[in-house]
Amino acid sequence: MALSLPPPALHPRHGIHEPTSHTPARTAGSVRRTATIDMLRPEGLDGPLVLAARGRDAGTDANGGLHVVAEATCRGVVDFVHGRTLTEVAADPGPTPEGLLGARVSSGFRGLLDTVDPAMRDERNLLYLLLDDFPVATLVSGHATMAGRDISAPPAPSAGRPAFLSDQCSGFITGGTIMTGLSEKGIPPTVTGPVAPPLTDPRDPDAWHPTDGLPPQGMRRARRIDVRPAHPGAPVTVDAMFRDSYVRPDGTETVIHEYTLSAELDPDTGVVTACAATPRVLPWVECPVAAASAGRLVGQSLDGLRRRVRKEFGGISTCTHLNDMLRALEDVPVLLHLAADGGRPSPQLSLKTKEM
Repeated sequence: MALSLPPPALHPRHGIHEPTSHTPARTAGSVRRTATIDMLRPEGLDGPLVLAARGRDAGTDANGGLHVVAEATCRGVVDFVHGRTLTEVAADPGPTPEGLLGARVSSGFRGLLDTVDPAMRDERNLLYLLLDDFPVATLVSGHATMAGRDISAPPAPSAGRPAFLSDQCSGFITGGTIMTGLSEKGIPPTVTGPVAPPLTDPRDPDAWHPTDGLPPQGMRRARRIDVRPAHPGAPVTVDAMFRDSYVRPDGTETVIHEYTLSAELDPDTGVVTACAATPRVLPWVECPVAAASAGRLVGQSLDGLRRRVRKEFGGISTCTHLNDMLRALEDVPVLLHLAADGGRPSPQLSLKTKEM
């Protein structure tokens, strides 16, 4: 049920507001991975956080037909107020990795996931991507607890609230909008984003996997990555995007973060030969400078990319959310296996990373 709170005025120091308004057409011989994770609070803003995730891998044949190769869903419940601990988790296909229940869904969760199920990590499958997104989705979901309240209401308590560390990324630069707001008012400023154009394409109902409508105060992280195999004398090409969105109490969906990315890879070595990120929506004026960090992948192999980005990409030249987009490029070799002949196993196993 939509509430009658008036829409907030745009913050005077908001960042870029140029959200994408379409999804590129699927191309013959390519494979597309889409994933969404919905952040819901059905018991109210102070209640448990429900993470409802789903994803799909699908190839496109020479005639434009879609071949679904894999699908996955995952649902987790997080006690957001008392420590951000994972109290429930279930997945299809299962079983869900043991050892995650009771863990804090924040720093350290991804390392725990790799430890409790290294086979899933090595397979780089959809379920791994969905579970790997749990900690940042939990972090991002905190936006709803601020933006969904009357400004006179106190913020929700949270025993697991992460510290606001200066200079951890471009948006947290010392003297910037966030840190100044914390210094002056004790709380960070509330992000105000533009209205979200739909990502679905009425001309191609298969462009994305099916999703449910978001309720007021719900949030969603949506990811897409398209991989096209190399042709003779040409590179492997990658086109990707991600968006974090929030539905205001009045029912209007707005964009909080959005990037698009293009990359090229040497088909024989698996080395990145080009990589550029374009910020489409970012919260603050300090944020867009981080897009240049995507170029640091040029000359690097995709193997072990998640680990390297987590270790090496920090500080005011980087963005936490762009880092997640860069980390997911490690999955490109898996998608290449599916890319030829409309999603059937490909003879082009050409990105020569380590054996999976």
